[in-house]
Amino acid sequence: MPSDLKDEFPNLNSTEYRLTSPRDDDYNCIAWAAEENDRWWSPTQDDYYWPENVPAEWTLKAVVLAFESLGFQPCESDGIETGWQKIAIYQGVDGDPTHAARQLPNGKWTSKLGDWEDIEHTLVGIEGEKYGNVCQIMKRSLVNN
Repeated sequence: MPSDLKDEFPNLNSTEYRLTSPRDDDYNCIAWAAEENDRWWSPTQDDYYWPENVPAEWTLKAVVLAFESLGFQPCESDGIETGWQKIAIYQGVDGDPTHAARQLPNGKWTSKLGDWEDIEHTLVGIEGEKYGNVCQIMKRSLVNN
């Protein structure tokens, strides 16, 4: 992890967060949001996982399709909904997706920060220059999982 997490994500200075795991380069944020911690998800590298029938490109549309392949659907609210699991996709100023986070039962969010640690945080806590802003919330039924 960079020498100071709060330097990389300045919004953490004014929001609650906590480290929840040590550094691990076996998986990334997309995998973590999909509840996997044993493989890295990437559409642009042959030795990483990417869902079949999803365009092999790093675009918002492709990332949304990857999560749709897991049963997620776009939604409007980032609030807790009983019986639903949510993910948030972040987008940089160039329009490309930069990060994904998964909502926890307590309403906070969990993220794998690159090949660094996992943290529990608020959505705005990691918004900023590095990851941009949340651009899409998606949800899937917990009943069908």
